[in-house]
Amino acid sequence: MFSSPRDNSVRALTPKAAATKARIRAAAMASFVERGYPDTTIRLIAAEAGVSVGNAYYYFPSKEHLVQELYEQVQYEHGVAARPRLEGMTALVDRLRVFFETGLETVGPYREVAPGFLSAMVSPGSPINPLSVASSPARGMTIGLLREVVDGSSHRLPDDIAERLPEAIFPAYLALILRWTYDGSQGQATTARLLDTGLTLFAVALPFLRVPGVRGVTKELLDQIADVRP
Repeated sequence: MFSSPRDNSVRALTPKAAATKARIRAAAMASFVERGYPDTTIRLIAAEAGVSVGNAYYYFPSKEHLVQELYEQVQYEHGVAARPRLEGMTALVDRLRVFFETGLETVGPYREVAPGFLSAMVSPGSPINPLSVASSPARGMTIGLLREVVDGSSHRLPDDIAERLPEAIFPAYLALILRWTYDGSQGQATTARLLDTGLTLFAVALPFLRVPGVRGVTKELLDQIADVRP
């Protein structure tokens, strides 16, 4: 059963309170899949969880708080899907492919309702923007998984490049999900081709990252890519 990292940062709940909070969270997650972001309301969530609206607000002060729970749940499931496939795999490009493909598989159930989330999150000031301060826990989980991908590979990259890769790849992952969301091709084949092309280019570039001049420019580029937070 999914346990939000947020639960570790607050006082322990009684068993009854924990069960109530879990029901509210489960009702919200189901509604997000079925109705999407705009049509999910705290009142609706409370009704489906069998609690009062006030009780729902007690555990989750806003719908945006529940979206953060969703982000963390999805990323938890991403890690569960990816780690078994990464075992015994050492090639960095292959490990990155696992990361991207399992990420898309994990968000698959939300594809039909994703445009509603995107409309709400696109503003730099939106609390559900994946790059916002409020989204830090889920973003940290994603970047942590990327760090496992990089550190577990036999990449032979310079340490300063390897250290920067996870945070720089994160925006690329968001961009791939955006492309996938609006990909109307059969089985999202266009997104799959884009991923193939990107990974092929990355594989071609890898040997050159130890060249002094290229290494310095690459470090600067990775820092600039990672520095996209609102």
